[in-house]
Amino acid sequence: MILMQTKAIFIDAYRELNAKKLFWLTLGLNVIAVALFASIGINERGFTILFWTFDGLFNTSIMSRETFYKFEFVTWGVPIWLSWGTVILALVSTSGIIPDLVSGGTIEPILSKPIGRIRLFLTKYLTGLLFVAAQILVFSTGCFLVLGIRAGAWEFGLFLAIPIIIAYFSYLFSFCVLIGIVTRSTITALLLTIVFWLFVFVVHIADVSMVAERERTAIALENAPAMVESQERFAQKRIEQLIEQGKPIPGQNGEPLPSGKVDSLEAINPTLKTARQKMIDAQRSFDSRNTWASRVYTLKLILPKTQETIGLLERNLIASDELDGFINMLNGLEDGDDNPDNELGERIDAVYSARTTIWILGTSFIFEIILLGLSTIIFVRRDF
Repeated sequence: MILMQTKAIFIDAYRELNAKKLFWLTLGLNVIAVALFASIGINERGFTILFWTFDGLFNTSIMSRETFYKFEFVTWGVPIWLSWGTVILALVSTSGIIPDLVSGGTIEPILSKPIGRIRLFLTKYLTGLLFVAAQILVFSTGCFLVLGIRAGAWEFGLFLAIPIIIAYFSYLFSFCVLIGIVTRSTITALLLTIVFWLFVFVVHIADVSMVAERERTAIALENAPAMVESQERFAQKRIEQLIEQGKPIPGQNGEPLPSGKVDSLEAINPTLKTARQKMIDAQRSFDSRNTWASRVYTLKLILPKTQETIGLLERNLIASDELDGFINMLNGLEDGDDNPDNELGERIDAVYSARTTIWILGTSFIFEIILLGLSTIIFVRRDF
């Protein structure tokens, strides 16, 4: 009996979505996206689009076809199409599931039947997630076939996009459901969800910027003592030379120090004062950046990790050594290991690599569970 009721709710929700035609529209757009994915390729001569080849350095000598299609999948297929295009269409389609249920006399006939409110609410919620799962399945299956046929690699890792994008969408959908059940307005729920989505994205950008600034100032702070020490050694040698020549040394034997100098070393080597001041400034700058980075991190901690969730696919799909040739080409035939930008990039990567999958998904699901719990309580206790 319970399974039959749940099945009936699912079928009813599907009919509502199907009536809006967006379900089939989104499926069609996913097929078009797969066709675009298949139309782009790479061969021994260069880059290809359909039947045309554009000769160049970007060819199979620096990247295999398999790596190229994986790279294409994780650079625009998931972060652009699935996480923006498909999710926006899914929000438009599913944002009315709860408001339509709790308004306009729809819910009274349903509640008159022997069905629990919690099961009714959660079944409706799962319906929205299944809508997105169907869209992602179409795109992922299409890309899987393209990769297998065109590159000879049957990469089942592409199907990781299904749970990852569902998790990504569920963060936003839980917020949309809460707003929908409070306001009973589809438009309000949709608009506020988009605003919340943009807010989370802005916080992510702020986090990336603050981490980059903190690591940049950390590098400067770590390098500052060596510069000061070098200038002090230079000044000390100069003092030894003056002593050998029998010349007076500023600050010693009654000799006055020049204005602004704190010791004989600075008087002998004015550059030393600049180096010391840079070290002080670097410490202040690092402290400031570290404080702001910690504040943004705290805010980010309580919010869903949308961008990091998307990044989990790249972590698990492409090995770091697969893109070495491509990265070297973009860097212009090697910038050198001592390039400070390389060190900064490595430190930033280390910060985000330390944020584990458990941390990313765990904190995000806690956020979702809290919102879903609040929505369930309101739905169960409300007098319709």
